[in-house]
Amino acid sequence: MNKNRYLSYAILLLLPLFASAQNYPVKPIRFVVGFPPGGTNDLVARALGQKLTEQTGQQFIIENRGGANTAIASEMFAKTAAPDGYTIMLNAPGHATNPSMMKLNFDSIRDFAFITVAAESQNLLVMHPSFPPRTVKELIAFSKTRPGQINYGSSGVGTTVHLSAALFEYMTGVKWTHIPYKGAGPALIEMLSGQFSLYFGNLPAVIGYARQGRLRGIAVSGAQRAASIPELPTIAEAGVPGYEVTTWYGVSAPGKTPRPIVDRLHSEILRALKSPDFASRLKDQGAEPKGTSPEETTAYVQNEINKWGKVLKAAGIKGE
Repeated sequence: MNKNRYLSYAILLLLPLFASAQNYPVKPIRFVVGFPPGGTNDLVARALGQKLTEQTGQQFIIENRGGANTAIASEMFAKTAAPDGYTIMLNAPGHATNPSMMKLNFDSIRDFAFITVAAESQNLLVMHPSFPPRTVKELIAFSKTRPGQINYGSSGVGTTVHLSAALFEYMTGVKWTHIPYKGAGPALIEMLSGQFSLYFGNLPAVIGYARQGRLRGIAVSGAQRAASIPELPTIAEAGVPGYEVTTWYGVSAPGKTPRPIVDRLHSEILRALKSPDFASRLKDQGAEPKGTSPEETTAYVQNEINKWGKVLKAAGIKGE
């Protein structure tokens, strides 16, 4: 009898959560991106936000807060966003590298209710058209005769754009000079004007420039060739065996967001990822749709934190 009474109480307590999830969303949703406009994270968030707006009938409003490799946006999100489903965030690899590079005023796991890894992409090694090397092997040979004289840009310290170059240097013995920017948008503007020679850009952000010939694509960073640009080899097959870097784009709600809200968001995002038009749009830009469960996403992010922590410590890379 007591058990039945307690069960009834529990059901009554949960009913408001299920009711709110059933009606959710009833107003616009802020979609926080930890980089300035123009980069891959911004492109993925805007494409996903547009699709979710179509599906739910409520507007997903992109809010760009660049700086500190997403740490500024993540701290604001963790400390001020209400756990009601009306503020979500696009998480990037910086979310996993920051704990090893700087002191954070939030917990990178506990303060986030991870929903899914929406997509993954490779990085594309591009060069300014005026830069002489045309292959990975030529780049290595050219660089070794000019240690420290060749500049490469990145979207920030600790981003996969930066780490792709650092790994290349480590595995080949070349020495370049790093010029970090506050996001891919500003970095690409500078590269297109010839301010530096190399960039390991997220494929969706640079593939258009490579196709137009404004930048020269050389090779991709993944274990296999990219379906969106299959004529280019991987860096591993082009001369650096074992080289591999991928970029991921996750979505989270604030920690303590009720599970029914998380499940509704997960359902809508997976619905978007499975729609032929959206999936085709992502693939054309060089990203592959994923769609992990909340539990899988949390485990994935924790594993990324552990993995990159070891790499960053060995390389001596610290945040600015």
